[in-house]
Amino acid sequence: MTEVAPVREQDRIKALDSMRGLAVLGILAVNAGYFAAPWQTGANPLQPPLAVTEASLWSWWVMHVFFEYKFITLFSILFGASIFMVGGERGDVDRGAVLRRRLMWLLIFGLIHALLIWYGDILVTYALTGFLVLLARSWRARTLLTTGAVLFALSVALQSAFGLVFQAIPASEIAEIEAQVWALPPEELRRIVAAYQGGIVAATTENASTWLEFMVNALIGLILRTAGVMMIGMGLFKLGFLSGRAPTWLYAVVAALGVVALGAIGYQAWINWRAGFAFVHMQTNGGFANTALSLFGALGYASLIVLLVKGGVSLVAEPLAAVGRMAFTNYITQSLIMTTIFWSGRGFGLYGELDRPTLWAIVLAVWAVQLIWSPLWLSRFEMGPLEWVWRRLSYGKPVPIART
Repeated sequence: MTEVAPVREQDRIKALDSMRGLAVLGILAVNAGYFAAPWQTGANPLQPPLAVTEASLWSWWVMHVFFEYKFITLFSILFGASIFMVGGERGDVDRGAVLRRRLMWLLIFGLIHALLIWYGDILVTYALTGFLVLLARSWRARTLLTTGAVLFALSVALQSAFGLVFQAIPASEIAEIEAQVWALPPEELRRIVAAYQGGIVAATTENASTWLEFMVNALIGLILRTAGVMMIGMGLFKLGFLSGRAPTWLYAVVAALGVVALGAIGYQAWINWRAGFAFVHMQTNGGFANTALSLFGALGYASLIVLLVKGGVSLVAEPLAAVGRMAFTNYITQSLIMTTIFWSGRGFGLYGELDRPTLWAIVLAVWAVQLIWSPLWLSRFEMGPLEWVWRRLSYGKPVPIART
């Protein structure tokens, strides 16, 4: 009987690690706005203090078109694949037990991250969704892809239906909703900024309150979409697409479809700018392209990574693979770095003080640090520090971390 143990370095799939590294770096480009100011500024490009002008529009446009939704979707695809890679078939009792412990500990880590570090946590959603998706890990690839596509389409349809509701809401009520989720009143903006600049207790309390609000309002819809994308990822892994075993021409075609999807999203973003990012427009037509086409953008990025790995472009693939092998550590480290910059009490208290172009400078600096430190760490150790803790708890036995 083969012992259940973490995958060895020589057995790792370079394309998957590189995709994971690209995804965790890309996620930061989107999350930066939510670290730096009230979450409404991340959603509304005209909400101070991250409001864009014609001169700084690029800083929002690049994030929205090339990063927003695409890399969290890619990360979800890869997480779906990992559920099968860790847990195997449903009849494998030992690997199934490891998978369930892995998800349980991820839930605990996610709760700590969400309540004490940053409200934008995705780990809790992944753990809860994973407990559902693991039931499907013995399904055939075609069944997984079909079910995943249906769930994804249903999530897009529900979001679109929410936009249609606005046509039946009185104007006075729409204005009230807009003040809560789109254009904050100045006094509410000042209150939130003061909380994050008011010390560790005030910042942590505001952070926990925001996370609880997010979970109540968005958890069901987010799990629906995430479950669909995870199933698609699991199906694509079973077909060999994610591991690079599909024909090269297929990756080229999917990459081209990704380019078309990004072009459509970019065109919609330009229309949104011309419409002045009006609240009703953004809730009805303005967000549809990004929501619906982000899956194709994510698969386009995945295909590009496979083509780079197949082409031996190690200058790009190797650093990304190192970041991806330490994705858990790098994800949490991003939160610690960004909250240190923006919160007071444990950092510099710059919350609400910077603009979007400056955020890009910070994002690029964090990317550089993680692209450098990840290979250096892995030159001495088998895995990242948080990966080691997670695997030690998941497998219930000692796991070596030092390279031998």
